[in-house]
Amino acid sequence: MKSAYEHNKKLMQEVIPSMSYNGGDFQEWKVAAREKLSLLLGMDKFKRVPSEFNVEYKKKIEGATEIRFTYQSELGYRVPCHLLLPDGVKKPPLMICLQGHSKGMHISLGRPKFEGDEKSISEGDRDFCVRAIKEGFAAISLEQRNFGECGGNENGPRCYDSAMTALLMGRTTIGERVWDVSRLIDVVIDEFANEIDTKNICCMGNSGGGTATVYAAALEDRITLAMPSCSMCTFKDSIGAMTHCACNYVPKISEYFDMNDLMAMAYPKYFIQVSGIEDSIFPLFGAELVFEKGKQIYETLGNAHRCTLVKGKGGHRFYADDAWPIVRKYLFD
Repeated sequence: MKSAYEHNKKLMQEVIPSMSYNGGDFQEWKVAAREKLSLLLGMDKFKRVPSEFNVEYKKKIEGATEIRFTYQSELGYRVPCHLLLPDGVKKPPLMICLQGHSKGMHISLGRPKFEGDEKSISEGDRDFCVRAIKEGFAAISLEQRNFGECGGNENGPRCYDSAMTALLMGRTTIGERVWDVSRLIDVVIDEFANEIDTKNICCMGNSGGGTATVYAAALEDRITLAMPSCSMCTFKDSIGAMTHCACNYVPKISEYFDMNDLMAMAYPKYFIQVSGIEDSIFPLFGAELVFEKGKQIYETLGNAHRCTLVKGKGGHRFYADDAWPIVRKYLFD
């Protein structure tokens, strides 16, 4: 006799998203798709409030100036961030760095704090901010909800309780993280326009950070380039096929969309999908499928050159040496 989970996984294989783009007026589809996605994420539950931007310190570090600041994302909730401004670069582009399921944004900064951090950084190119500075970018590490200072601890992220409570209120953790990114962009434009090229705001992340990147890119027009890593795959072959963190789930989303539709909503942004050929939780065959379907939209609209699939020769990690040359080609060549 099949278990209930096995039954549901079989049903999942048969789901056909009803709002995938299948021709016609693309802009009309994009408006309707974004409206539906926003409702699914619970974005209507958020209200803009004053950011109450606060700089906690500013100091010189090797190769950059570091500014630690916080802002109010929604009433009563503050987000901590670190901005790194590279030495000798006037108004650089910005890379917003979203850490995946780890012990906090200190990983993006390349600053191990807990047991296992050094290995996580060195074996997965997860020091996103460090590499961004070397590439001539400004970089912001943002502490995602339920990670590090925003709900995690030395044992790792704690998403389940928060994610389930959010669902009771018609919210989602992904929606909360996208909101934090959008409000961060507001802060960057309001507070750092003299230091940063606000016309070139990019976003990247691996795993859970990649997931937040994809959804943010789908809804946020002020993002110029999105680089999600080890997070793009068909729902039925990834989060619908095996155990994943509760923060990945959006009620009813597979009825309407698959991840290629999120890529389509991101059009015409530069889109760099990074996938590990041995990634066991976002399998390559599903990753290739969503990229090819998303790329078809870019091709149809005459901009196939604006999206790239990077295949890293390994598992669930980032591949800096493979991906960053594409970033530079898109923004600087």
